[in-house]
Amino acid sequence: MISGAELVVKALIQEAVEICFAYPGGQAIDLFDALYQREEFRVVLPRHEQGLVHAADGYARSTGKVGVCIVTSGPGATNLITGIATAGYDSAPLVCITGQVATHLIGKDAFQEIDMVGLCRPIAKYAVTVKRREDLGAILKKAFVIAQTGKQGVVVVDIPKDIQQALGSDNYPEEVTIRGYQPQLEASAEKVQAAANLLNTAKHPVVLVGGGVHRGKAHKVLLALLEKSRIPVVTTIMGKGALSSNHELYIGNIGIHGSFAANYAIMNSDVLLAIGTRLSDRVTGKSETFCPTTKLIHLDIDPAVIRKNVNAELAIVGDVQRILPQLTKQVASRTYENWLKELQEKKAAQPIEMAEAGITPEKIIRKINDCFSNAIVVTDVGQNQLWTTQFLQVSKNIQLLTSGGLGTMGFGFPAALGAKLGNPEKKVVVITGDGGFQMNLQELATAVMENIPVIICIFNNGCLGNVRQWQEMFYDKRYSYTNLLPQDSPYVPDFIALAQSYGIEGIRVTEEYEIEEALNQGLVKDKPLIIEFMLAREHNVLPIVPPGQSLKEMISYGE
Repeated sequence: MISGAELVVKALIQEAVEICFAYPGGQAIDLFDALYQREEFRVVLPRHEQGLVHAADGYARSTGKVGVCIVTSGPGATNLITGIATAGYDSAPLVCITGQVATHLIGKDAFQEIDMVGLCRPIAKYAVTVKRREDLGAILKKAFVIAQTGKQGVVVVDIPKDIQQALGSDNYPEEVTIRGYQPQLEASAEKVQAAANLLNTAKHPVVLVGGGVHRGKAHKVLLALLEKSRIPVVTTIMGKGALSSNHELYIGNIGIHGSFAANYAIMNSDVLLAIGTRLSDRVTGKSETFCPTTKLIHLDIDPAVIRKNVNAELAIVGDVQRILPQLTKQVASRTYENWLKELQEKKAAQPIEMAEAGITPEKIIRKINDCFSNAIVVTDVGQNQLWTTQFLQVSKNIQLLTSGGLGTMGFGFPAALGAKLGNPEKKVVVITGDGGFQMNLQELATAVMENIPVIICIFNNGCLGNVRQWQEMFYDKRYSYTNLLPQDSPYVPDFIALAQSYGIEGIRVTEEYEIEEALNQGLVKDKPLIIEFMLAREHNVLPIVPPGQSLKEMISYGE
């Protein structure tokens, strides 16, 4: 006989959990008592529950394993909400365990009681409150199965205090049956053949790759398909890196901040194979104008996203890792020499580049390309994210992590800590803005106390840059509450002094020639490092599609 809390620990051990991100509290104290001095896995104590869940997310995305976190009830649990939605949108597998008041107090407005299941139902893949001690083992097993199968996502297990304390069986099942849960993994041979027929008769086909290829670990099978079919490739922001950025078939990112050539490619395609993407508004622009004459083949493991935003000629539901090899067998080995040449000429004629003198985001990111050969680059959200997706060269040894669906400021830094913990052999670089970094900068203490050597690149333009750009371009330069640097006042905080207060070295870069030396410091140091790059606030992310417009309405540099 063991307590419920001890069974939770046993479950983590049986699931081969390496790291648990955890923050204690009154309704989780029994869980933490069971964790006391356990050596089977590492427990990391962040400084805020939002930082904690983003760290678990970064660990999950970078390793492909389930990220695990434990927090208390009430505000401890609600502080996870943004992170749960962030991970859920991008299909990162997490198991979030929350404490809860004792079962006899549920519904009575007890101290720090919150309906976590009710709050999470719209944003988590599954959420459940454990009502009986005898169900605990099976529920925990179901949580890990659901999180990492089918369309991956977040599972929340809410455990009342009396369930944590109650004695019961020590059995943790090796397998579990989940009624009604049967993710569709295989597609019919007829549908695969139909997709191949459309591609084989196309004159201007394009493959659009989304984040589902990363989640499905389908990089090798995708490459096999492309190298046989020789079809040009574009990616969403979340799909970037599924094919090396320097591959001859790769045209670029599409969408409202995509490249001219990539957007041209899909808008002029006759057959589009979209793999593992929701085809959201950030990808399609005005959905009614997205590829109006193109025959769309939409392949995704989630049936709910197909035909949700854009109508599909052919819908294929299933696991990309299983379906793409079948499709590869059926597609013809062809060359689209004239079509590929046309797209490459468009790419060369209208490259994404920043012509401004001095320090620019492009120059910084291109130096990152030069300096780091085996790294994980994690962005925050805003202009820093978009510049990174434009200029970062992603390949087999360079991984990009970013918050795509929810666009969560404050994600980058704590997610990078999780990525580094999961990949100690790799350098981890954070690219963040001065606004986003301040949303979770308290995790500097975690970086120091847990000895997590990440390189934090702060793009400091003294404003909330992405919103400021929209205000400039579409709101007649009415800069309403986006200025973080009051006139004639020093910037608050002083990031270098802040770094020093945490015992971290900080470098401020004000000249172009200093960029490479600062990055090289990160290469040789085995401690956290802050590099603050001082940028002009006038730098904009271009091209851009104005809100509500077609991808054909792109505004480029000089316009």
